[in-house]
This record gives sequence, structure tokens and C-alpha cells, in this order.
Amino acid sequence: MANSIVLAKNYTNLIDEVYKTTSVTADLISDSNMMKAGGNGNEILYPQISVSGLGNYDRNSGYTNGSVDVVWKTATFNYDRGTKLSIDSMDDGETFQVAFHMAGATLQREKVAPEADAFTFATLAGETGISKATPSTYATAEAFLEALMAAKSKMDEDEVPEEGRILYATHALLNSVMALDTTKSKEVLTSFEVVRKVPQSRFYTSIELLDGKTTGEELGHYKKAADGKDINFMIVHKGAVIKFDKHVVGNVIDPAGNPDADSYIVKYRKYGIVDVYKHKVAGIYLSHKA
Repeated sequence: MANSIVLAKNYTNLIDEVYKTTSVTADLISDSNMMKAGGNGNEILYPQISVSGLGNYDRNSGYTNGSVDVVWKTATFNYDRGTKLSIDSMDDGETFQVAFHMAGATLQREKVAPEADAFTFATLAGETGISKATPSTYATAEAFLEALMAAKSKMDEDEVPEEGRILYATHALLNSVMALDTTKSKEVLTSFEVVRKVPQSRFYTSIELLDGKTTGEELGHYKKAADGKDINFMIVHKGAVIKFDKHVVGNVIDPAGNPDADSYIVKYRKYGIVDVYKHKVAGIYLSHKA
């Protein structure tokens, strides 16, 4: 009688995971040494300085008396988000430890990074006093290029330093202008210190952060707000932005340390701020669709 052998089931190391890019707004993170604690635990302080201008010099009495005004401004932390993932030890074992070992990395890539970007862009876009283009959909690469040149000219006139300017734009628009491959297009793009492509799914003028609790929001994360517009591009001078994480914690509790269940726990929380210095709103330029 012939042998009858059933092959054992096996698995591959290749995981079917969602394609997601890492955060594109990491360039904007502020120097933590510049952050000073405020009077309350949820605040930071930063100095705003102004000086008087030149006056006529008198050969008898000498210089005119000038003045220096230093005011401490307060910014309040506006981002406090977190989650707790629980993975049963048997579920982890029966998936060859894939469930537990991939959970944290998947959370960072698919949820944390996209939300951090979306929150940053929406917060900057909603700031009062920033420069804005006329809402438009650029039908051609040439139209987008002209809009970039107009934005550059506006920031030049507002005396925003060229060093430190970062261009964020959708993949479609940047790819279109790169395809022109002209001297003009190259000069415009190279005038920015950094150029970043942004997925449209992170690029809105307004978002709604889902609480992960109420009906319809159980999965958490974010979505485009009802009044949100698709952003075409945004130019940000790094020196204009306050982007600082005061508290980030991500830790793992194994089943032996879990008093409630025979499960691994992955915890993550981020508490921080995204804001704009009030004297530097000219360092933000926004173009969004109509």
C-alpha cells in the first residue's frame, strides 16, 4: 500500500501589510532645548522680542534712545492620543509570534505616522494670518509651477529666509513638475531646502480625530473633516513652527505581568504640540483646492 503523507502547514516570513510611508513632517520637529515650561503643566513659553528702529544721530547729544520689548507668549499642548493593544498569548503562539511582534511596528507605520502628519498639516493650515493662494485645482504642471513661483515671491516679499523653507506637495503635482525636466522647473524645486511628497490622505486643511470609543469611531485614527479641503501644496519655514512632543511612551507588558488576562499588551501614547510663532505666520504658505 502506498504511503499517504499530508504535508504540514507552513507559513512565509512575508507579511501582507498595508503600504504606508513614514512621517513626512519629522523635519519640522523643534529643538527641545528651546521649549521652556509654562506656569501650568500643559503650557510652554517662548520669548517674542521687538526693538525700536533707528533715529537721527545728533553730534551734540549723540544717539537717540531706543527700546527693547520682550514678551513671553504661551502655547498650550494640543495633541494627546494613545491606544492599548491586547494580544492573547495563544493567538500569538498560533500565529508563530507574528501578531505580537508586528503589532507595534504596524501601529507606528499605519496609524501613528499618518496621523501625526495629518494633524500637523491641518493645524498649520488653520492658523490665522498665514499666506494663502486662491483655491484652485492645477490642471497642468505649468500651472502648478506658476503657483509655486507666486508663493516663493510672496514669501520673498515677506522677508521669510530662504534657508529652511520646506515644500510639501502631493505626489501627482510634484511628479508632474519633475516630468517637465526644464531648467525653470529644476531651479524652482532646488530653491527649497527640502521637498517632500505627501499622500493626499494626510493632506487636508481640517481633520477630525476619532476618539476610539463612540459609535462609528471605535477604530480611532482620523478622517477628513466635513469642512476640510484637499491641500495642493504647503511651504513651511521650519523656524515658524513649534512642533514638540513632551511625552511619548510605548511599552510592552507580557502575560506574566498582566493581572487581567493571559495576553500581551502594547501601549502607546503621545502628548505634544503643533503651533506657529505669532510673529512668523508669514512662514506658512498654503494652497488648497476649491
